[in-house]
This record gives sequence, C-alpha cells and structure tokens, in this order.
Amino acid sequence: MNLLEIKNLHAAIGDTKILHGIDLTINRGEVHAIMGPNGSGKSTLSYVLSGRDGYEVTEGEILLDGESVLEMEADERARAGMFLAFQYPVELPGVTGMSFLRAAVNARRREAGEDEVDQLEFVKLVRAAAADLGVDNEMLKRAVNVGFSGGEKKRYEILQMALLKPSLAVLDETDSGLDVDALKIVSDGVNAQRGDDCGMLVITHYQRLLSHIVPDFVHILAGGRIIKSGDKSLALEVEENGYAGLVNAA
Repeated sequence: MNLLEIKNLHAAIGDTKILHGIDLTINRGEVHAIMGPNGSGKSTLSYVLSGRDGYEVTEGEILLDGESVLEMEADERARAGMFLAFQYPVELPGVTGMSFLRAAVNARRREAGEDEVDQLEFVKLVRAAAADLGVDNEMLKRAVNVGFSGGEKKRYEILQMALLKPSLAVLDETDSGLDVDALKIVSDGVNAQRGDDCGMLVITHYQRLLSHIVPDFVHILAGGRIIKSGDKSLALEVEENGYAGLVNAA
C-alpha cells in the first residue's frame, strides 16, 4: 500500500483557487522534493495536507495509508502519523519545550495503543535526541520558540520529528533563514530519520538543501500544478537555468 496518495487535488482559500489538480504518490522510504517559483502553491500544498484551517479542498482526495484524511482535523492527522515542519514555526508562550514534546509524544503513543512515557524516561529520551541537534537543556526549559533564533526554531522542529517518528514528514522550506552551519545540522537531523518506515516531502526553493537531503524524486510545481517530475538532476537543472524555461514549456 502507498503511504501517501494525492489524487487530482484542487484547493482554494475563499474564492481564490490555488491548487489545480495535484497528483502525487509517496511510498515509505522515499524522499520527494517539491520545487517551484513564489506563489506556485508549495506552502498551500503542505497546509492542505496537514489540515490547516482556511484551506478548502474543492476536488480530489488525500489518502494516508489508504485512509482519507479530508475529514480529519489537524491533530487527528498528526496522531495518524503526519508531521509538518513549518517554514515559520510559531511561538507558544507559557508552554515549555519539555512539556510540549512529552504531550505530543504521548498523544502519538496513545493513538498507537502504546503505554505513555514517564517523566524520567522521557527526559533521557529527549536529551539523547537533542544533543545531536544542538538543542541544549536551556532551550528545552524555555517556552516553545519564544526568543529562539531562526536556526534554533528549525532544530527544535527536527527534534520534534525525531521524537514523534512520523510515517510522513512534510518539510515546508526548512532551509529558510538558515546559515550554512545550521543547514548542515538540520539536514543531518532529517537524514537520520530516513528509513523504510518514513516517507518525506521536502518543499524548497533551492538546490542547496537538496545537496544535503538528496531526494529520490523531484517535482516542479507552478501555477498550482506539477509540471515536471524527475530525479535529483532536475533540481540541478533548475539551479542552472531557473524555472522560466520549464514553465514556458508546460
């Protein structure tokens, strides 16, 4: 069974139609990259997949492990195994990092019929995962993303991913705002989660991220449609020639 199937997906915000028939299949263990110019619908696709309010699916289907997610709320999709790393992670004043992470992990475990992790066990689990991502204990004690730098926010997002172990990870321009060192740390964290149990959809403007997180497939999104698909060489073609030629040909 395919992990994710997107069939003829049309979506809009109010009267503005943004997606115009997306077809995409992702299997477990595969990494797919979506590239495209500004305003092409890349972030809209990630928001529609994750169930963000305000985005209406007007036609088509989204199946996760063969089950439609269109009637699921965002938290239900997350508990079912979908994870979204935001382009601009939000701040959660008053909610400490450790409390947030434990609540999220235990929600996933309850959904899977597993026992919750107790406090002591969870602290050990988090500290081991956090060390690899440069997330120190002080960050975990602070309110989620409050006062974090851009790189800290993205590392914290990947820490969430490492702990939640989603079946589908959607990374919406995770490279946005990262310097070279932070990009390497975040990419290494993502690559550590690659494996037969997880499929990934990596959304980006630039080839630089894909030199660290090498995709199995690359898709070019423009005008709310996938206009071309290929292997990683397609990303290099975009880097060299831009999108204009591909858009005009389509």
